[in-house]
Amino acid sequence: MSKPEYTRVALALAAALAFAPAFAQQRNPERNAYFGETHLHTSWSVDAWVMGNRITGPADAYKYAKGETIKHPLGFDIKIDTPLDFMGVTDHSEYVGVTRQANTPGSYVSTLPAAQPMIMKDPNSSAEQNAVFSYLLKLAGSAPVKSLMSPKVTSTVWKENVKIADEANQPGKFTAFCAYEWTSMPDQRNLHRNVFFRDCGKVPDYPFSALDSKLPTELWKWMDAQRKAGNELLAISHNANVSDGWMYPVDIDNTTGRPIDAAWAAARDRNERLIEIKQGKGQSETHPLLSPNDDFASYEMYQTILGLPDDVGRIDRITGSYARQALKDGLAMQDQRGYNPYRFGMAGGSDSHNSASSYRQDNFFGLHADADGTVERRFAGVLIGGTMDVRLENPGGLTGVWAEENARASLWDAMHRKETFGVSGPRIKVRFFGGWDYGNDIVNAGDWVKQSYAGGVPMGADLPPLPAGGKGTAPKFVVWAVKDPTSGNLDRIQIVKGWTQNGQSFEKVYDVAWSGDRKPDKWSGRVPAIQSTVDLEKATYANSVGSTELKTVWTDPEFDASQHAFYYARVLEIPTPRWTLIQAVKAGLPPPDIVPLTGQERAWSSPIWYAPSAAARKNAPAGMTVSELKKKGGNALNDAQLKALIVGKAFWLRNNVTGDQFFQSFTTEGQTIVLRVGTNATMPSAFGNVVRDGYRGTTSAYRIEGGKVVIPVSQAPYSFTFYREGAAYYAARSNEFGYANYEIIPAPQVAANPLTALSSQFSIELGLTEGQKKQIVPVLKQELQQLGELKKNASLSGLKKVEAVRRLGVSFDEKISPLLNPEQQQKFQTMREQMRRRIIEEATETALQKVKSQASAMFSDVHK
Repeated sequence: MSKPEYTRVALALAAALAFAPAFAQQRNPERNAYFGETHLHTSWSVDAWVMGNRITGPADAYKYAKGETIKHPLGFDIKIDTPLDFMGVTDHSEYVGVTRQANTPGSYVSTLPAAQPMIMKDPNSSAEQNAVFSYLLKLAGSAPVKSLMSPKVTSTVWKENVKIADEANQPGKFTAFCAYEWTSMPDQRNLHRNVFFRDCGKVPDYPFSALDSKLPTELWKWMDAQRKAGNELLAISHNANVSDGWMYPVDIDNTTGRPIDAAWAAARDRNERLIEIKQGKGQSETHPLLSPNDDFASYEMYQTILGLPDDVGRIDRITGSYARQALKDGLAMQDQRGYNPYRFGMAGGSDSHNSASSYRQDNFFGLHADADGTVERRFAGVLIGGTMDVRLENPGGLTGVWAEENARASLWDAMHRKETFGVSGPRIKVRFFGGWDYGNDIVNAGDWVKQSYAGGVPMGADLPPLPAGGKGTAPKFVVWAVKDPTSGNLDRIQIVKGWTQNGQSFEKVYDVAWSGDRKPDKWSGRVPAIQSTVDLEKATYANSVGSTELKTVWTDPEFDASQHAFYYARVLEIPTPRWTLIQAVKAGLPPPDIVPLTGQERAWSSPIWYAPSAAARKNAPAGMTVSELKKKGGNALNDAQLKALIVGKAFWLRNNVTGDQFFQSFTTEGQTIVLRVGTNATMPSAFGNVVRDGYRGTTSAYRIEGGKVVIPVSQAPYSFTFYREGAAYYAARSNEFGYANYEIIPAPQVAANPLTALSSQFSIELGLTEGQKKQIVPVLKQELQQLGELKKNASLSGLKKVEAVRRLGVSFDEKISPLLNPEQQQKFQTMREQMRRRIIEEATETALQKVKSQASAMFSDVHK
């Protein structure tokens, strides 16, 4: 066997061993990865029953999870490729089981007047199905029917659910949780939560449903009361992407109309420990408009308002609907208000209504019984409930849990501490630790997991405080991933960082480990796309690229100890065919043209958070708040003054948080555009894709009303309030927590801020840390000011001016060099040598003297 072939076999064997069934292992203090389903419906859910799932219940779902064959609602056999480690059946608590019981002759429910419209004489009749479905929708939008909510109904069904879970539970081999879904849909907005109990022996008589209250705050109150009664439980929110912006509010809880405060934040954090990052109706991580610099944001997009009548003009809102922005907003709320409601971990589920899901692209059999149970119906684009296009569905995700053993208490405790990760389907394992003193070679140690726990914290936790004396100038993260041996190889591991300063929030995606010999782009740091091996004609792929395992230790190169931050890992597979392409090839049909033909399956770790100490916060730039501006004499402009300032005008603005400057033009027709923004600019959250729009000349609408300039991004009505203080104009954006971060500046001679451009050059070329930049930028600023003063000084002769410039260069060198480490000093010397060679090669004797005088401020020995 050749060495390359031996290596491939060894890696495959290692991956297979790593992926061996978790139940075969004993209790492990370093914890095992267990994969399970946290969101599944059976015939007991009223909507599943109406859509055609009438033959399989919770017991069948557990059998399927364990690897047994069960029936699809259409009657054919279905079997999971790889059995699960755990499952919680989450049937809707609202009228749970009543459709099934109503159609069971002799049952108590079948005798109730309110149940009569649910009884179907011909269950296969589309007309009767639609009639029952319409009746159920009417029930959901009406006052609760007390007869269907009586304990005789709800308690009976819940007790049977608990009994089935207990019978399916096999500690050490398979865990069955007692769980249910709380299904609140105020005006078709998805605010659903799945509730999981730690112990099936400690549960209430019946669940709290949206019929009891549609308010999340009331659910939290009930959960708090359950906890006091000894019933430990947690909630997992799901499908924020179809919440119409209501899942992650910042200022007002739209369900109650009350302001969000510390008590609200604490209640949410206490009860909602996880969020479902991906499921059959798309991912809720982020959106391309919220993360325009994320090359992988356009993954399994799903935008709709569930159950909206087809003649109503509403569009699902983006703002408030995605997890990454919520994590960033949470940091800003913590920084400015002292509380953070969005400290959640990651999970995944399917939301299948078939009592089963495939979790794999090559075995997808739909999610909604009759509605999408055949390839013909899936490709026809059946609209479930008038809005759910089945072509946009996917096989659903799973929740990964790091726990000591496969048992209820161990798994639930892991979920509660957020040591979890979500996967898009394939069983990708990912570990993520954060600390201050990890060695760069720790991942090569035999006990690297033990060392990582001992030296830091796992996913879902807070970084320990920065060591006294500044030991460890930036946090280090240990990240490891291994592929699902039955799926695609790994492309890369990324770390997603979010941070906040002066009311603004930011994000950046770092490629930290990748397969092959690809090199990151020098300027952006991004690793090029991996080669796609997908054969579009055959709907196949080859694992001839990518890696079985990826691991590294990564240090944040832009860490600022004064800023709140979070970090989470995202692992990407190589491109593989989507189910729509696979089934199109098999059926000889053209694939649907509204979805991509391929995708990159992935995993998301729970975040790790950093909170600055009080001492570190004192070093943060103060910024200028609106209240401080008003104290200085700043006055807000009214509508007439705003029209005079901007309509038909254009001017330059500077973001005083980042130093970036940009040009904005406002037409008389109510259109605006932002120009002169590059891909490396540090843009605050929620500006949309200004780089793309500026390059393409795409404008946005604006309007002036109520003393504000409103410039919506998608449907979010972000606005600027302008203030005049003396001859200066400042602006405060509505989502930046009361800071006036923008200033109108004189038109510059060059588009880029010289200080920003120069500091960016130094940062990239020398690999400066954030701490070094904070020391070096003031030196650069001082030198640039002095150079500008020398240029204007007409009293100095040419030789004297050159000598003055030389002295500035010497001073610059003396101030900068001690701030650089030996490797950076060597790079600095190389930069100077490159400049010297360029001067010699490109300039004439006359031009050479000019270049020398301009460059000598930075290169003190250029005249020696």
